[in-house]
Amino acid sequence: MTTSTTKTKARNAYLAGVRDGTPFMFVVVPFSVLFGVVATDAGLSLAQAMSFTVLVIAGAAQFAALQMMVENAALPLVLLAALAVNLRMAMYSASLVPYLGAAPMWQRALVSYLNFDQTYLTSITRYENSPEMTVPERVMYFMGVATPIVPLWYSMTLVGIFAGASIPDAWALDFILPITFLAMVAPMLKSLAHLAAAAVSVVVALLLINLPSGMGLLIAAGAAMVTGTLVETWLEQRK
Repeated sequence: MTTSTTKTKARNAYLAGVRDGTPFMFVVVPFSVLFGVVATDAGLSLAQAMSFTVLVIAGAAQFAALQMMVENAALPLVLLAALAVNLRMAMYSASLVPYLGAAPMWQRALVSYLNFDQTYLTSITRYENSPEMTVPERVMYFMGVATPIVPLWYSMTLVGIFAGASIPDAWALDFILPITFLAMVAPMLKSLAHLAAAAVSVVVALLLINLPSGMGLLIAAGAAMVTGTLVETWLEQRK
């Protein structure tokens, strides 16, 4: 394969990623604006709020940590809450290794930074459905998905910071988070193991809802992984 052909395929993969990532812009806008509003209401300065959103770039973890900070929780609990919410990122990273593990270190580092729900779920679905993709094409596709999302995440957080409390409660922007998760996760529940893991996680999370922020979610995630593994093993044995 010539260098020109390789570059063309990589460019096409990037453009396909941009196309597939564009619909998420409609979710990112209200979600990032909401974080800017909440961060301002919590007393964070412009520099603090923007540093938070640029360095962490993980909405659910940002909201969890911010809520704990508002409640004057101890720093270890704040970090634990963010870790619990973002534990899934470790699972995301592990599942990307077979597809992107051979990429150069700097590319893997960039993918790690941009590895959040929308980029991961969109990319892993593409990789599974297109096994013929090369590593450079996979990397470029991942970057393409992130391209329309990340600049909006930064800029609309800034809009939310400046807008502050002027945004009416009637907009109900806080519903974006659960709606986003449902919209992304539901199509991936393709097997009995997936369904069992999801059901167990919901039940355990609800039972442990009174635990400190993040703890119930952490335990529910662990229970879901164990359940999924057990069901998958059982199904394999039946075959």
